Amino acid sequence: MSVLIVIPARYASSRYPGKPLVELRGAGGEAKSLIRRSWDAACDVAGVDKVVVATDDVRIAQAAEAFGAEVVMTSTTCQNGTERCAETVTKLGEDYEIVINLQGDAPLTPAWFIEELVQGLRDNPQADVATPVLRTEGRALNGLLQDRREGRVGGTTAVFGADHNALYFSKEVIPFTGKAYADDDETPVFHHVGVYAYRPSALAAYPGWASGPLEQLEGLEQLRFLERGVPMLCVEVAAKGRQFWELNNPEDVPKIETMLREMDHS
Repeated sequence: MSVLIVIPARYASSRYPGKPLVELRGAGGEAKSLIRRSWDAACDVAGVDKVVVATDDVRIAQAAEAFGAEVVMTSTTCQNGTERCAETVTKLGEDYEIVINLQGDAPLTPAWFIEELVQGLRDNPQADVATPVLRTEGRALNGLLQDRREGRVGGTTAVFGADHNALYFSKEVIPFTGKAYADDDETPVFHHVGVYAYRPSALAAYPGWASGPLEQLEGLEQLRFLERGVPMLCVEVAAKGRQFWELNNPEDVPKIETMLREMDHS
């Protein structure tokens, strides 16, 4: 089953302009841009046929080409990464059975998250879209809650039914628990990992749908599928001792650099 990974990256961001070119230092002290670290994460995934960076900005394109990435230039009218992935597949003109959207702000995404996501879609032929979810420990949950208390939009949380199809995604912390958790406690809150696996037919349909009110309110592209009644399979993945965090705000840079050092990987 052929697999394409697309890394959508844009320069303009209301919360963090120029984010893909921000440099992050790892354990060895070497600074690498966010887009480079996202590319490295994608290249670590087994069973992938091609990895491309999709952008509408020449600065990102030049930076990606400088470290050897294949780049697809997309239009400035793409509203989100899913639309950018759909345009990329059209421009490539190649047939893939699964397309992965690895957003360029998640350099800590372990390879097995994506490998298990692909397997989840393979094991569930009725599913057209899938995404990973990670059960939080107290440390991660407390970080999400702190972001909200301080007025920052941090990570996204997910709730899903017994069939593992998503019920909702939110930038608020859901479900409400009202309980205090120690750093190592397991919690009932699932952190949504910003990666998607699509069958090409579902991806091709997406840009033709108007953005719904929930997508607009939350600013979460995956809600367009739910608002259209398209089930999204939530694949639970395991951290295996690794921490996971996206680069959403400038305040996340030192947090991610600390996690990179703890991974002992530069």
